[in-house]
Amino acid sequence: MNRRELLGFSGAFLLTGRGQTGPAENALWWDVRRFGAVGDGKTKNTAALQQAIEAAFQAGGGTVYVPAGTYLTGGLVLKSNVRLYLEAGATLLGSTDPADYEDHPGPYPGGDANTRHLLFAENAENIALCGLGTVDGQGPAFWQPTHRPPPRPEDLWRDVIAYDYRPIRQSGKQIRPSPMLEFVRCRNVHIEGVLLANSPGWTLRPILCETVTIRGIRVRNPIYGPNTDGMDITCCHNVFISDCDIATGDDAICLKSENPYGGPVQANENITITNCVLTTCCNGFKMGTATQGAFRDITFTNSVIYNADADPINARVISGIAVEMVDGGSVEGVVISNIAMRNVRTPLFVRLGTRTENPAVPTSLRGVRISQIYATGSLLTSSITGLPEHRVQEVQLENICIETVEGGKAEWVEHTVPEQPKAYPEARMFGRLPAYGLYCRHVDGLRLSQIELVSKTPDGRPALVCDDVKNLDVQGLHASTPSTQMPLVQLNDVQGAFLHGCAAPQGVQAFLMVSGARTARVRLVGNDLSEAKQAFIVKPDVPKGAVRSAGNLK
Repeated sequence: MNRRELLGFSGAFLLTGRGQTGPAENALWWDVRRFGAVGDGKTKNTAALQQAIEAAFQAGGGTVYVPAGTYLTGGLVLKSNVRLYLEAGATLLGSTDPADYEDHPGPYPGGDANTRHLLFAENAENIALCGLGTVDGQGPAFWQPTHRPPPRPEDLWRDVIAYDYRPIRQSGKQIRPSPMLEFVRCRNVHIEGVLLANSPGWTLRPILCETVTIRGIRVRNPIYGPNTDGMDITCCHNVFISDCDIATGDDAICLKSENPYGGPVQANENITITNCVLTTCCNGFKMGTATQGAFRDITFTNSVIYNADADPINARVISGIAVEMVDGGSVEGVVISNIAMRNVRTPLFVRLGTRTENPAVPTSLRGVRISQIYATGSLLTSSITGLPEHRVQEVQLENICIETVEGGKAEWVEHTVPEQPKAYPEARMFGRLPAYGLYCRHVDGLRLSQIELVSKTPDGRPALVCDDVKNLDVQGLHASTPSTQMPLVQLNDVQGAFLHGCAAPQGVQAFLMVSGARTARVRLVGNDLSEAKQAFIVKPDVPKGAVRSAGNLK
């Protein structure tokens, strides 16, 4: 059977003598009822469903058809050239008995992923999960309340509602199947149309796979579900994700670079993600963690990341976009564009750290382009940060509008921002930051073009703070006036800065303040500074002649 026959949706339906509507019986279709499957939600169908898959596989391939009904099942193994088709109204209902899930060799025994899965495939090719049916993992049966004290209202900004539950353990080990769907070293994987619901852990992980298409699926996991990532694309290449609707309790779409199955850590590369709608209490689109290998040539476009207005703060997205490298790998060639965000805590988070280091792979994060972002209702400052010895390189933000309602305090500007080189990367890792819009540190080659930073609540901090940044280009910055005497932009130890085409808002004390003994080559050209009380302030520790101004309207 060729690829087109396998993956195309069949139109061969007929009315049977019993008044049931089903696919025409032919050599390419296997109705699971022929193997004894009963869709009553009570009968355990693991053996019948697996026999149908085996029959299709032994015949050289075809479609295993699951008609309307609820089919209770343990773990299933999908085989090459087999398409599992769930009819509208059909549900594969995962068993709540851990003994019904076979242990598959490979992943680490602890952590969020393990060896048990509701649907598993390894070294298979031309496999598919399609239809308008549902895969339901009955996740809440595998969790228990933590009974933790309620977080204080002033701490909700850094809390996560999923902390209210944790996985049930037996003999110190998690019993939940996670990921619910796991595809290992497979080629030509196609997932379309299905609803993936109530995953006990991670929902879907293709790992070490080649050519993966995920289209038009829905993920519906409880927002309080611990570690219920929507997708974890791991060490795959040639991946196409589109038209997906994900609501979950952990990262919605997460790219990872690790190999728990042994062997080299392959690159995550040639990945396109578009036309998706994402909501969660963790991160919307995230690269990391783990980040032990390379991320190359990745695009994320034309999507929405949101929380409802009624969602409590600790149930909101932590970072809309998180690009992280902390485990010794590399990031290069990331393009993110046309993203709308609503009520996301932190719109942008870019982080290079050294949580773990891999001597065989030079750590780097470079070549990131983010454009056409519109974020409203944000609560925390966006940031781009590296370390003194591991610097973020070549990042460009263009046509970005961020509206914040945080209402920060002027004393936060004086807080020392910790480096946190070994910390788990998260947008809240530094505490409250000294800027209300964007904070950048240890970056080489930063271009900010047509950036609009708006504080909808009085905020006493500068809009933009750059610390130890080299080769900074700021064009067309527009921002709200701080509610205190703070400048609009603050540069510390910045070397090679060009600010042009910017405008000072009415009543701002100073458009720019410059400090730091390492400051060099700061230039202001062609800005409208007429509404500022002072064009710029140069602190005494700045070398003479380091700041120059020409052609500005004052």
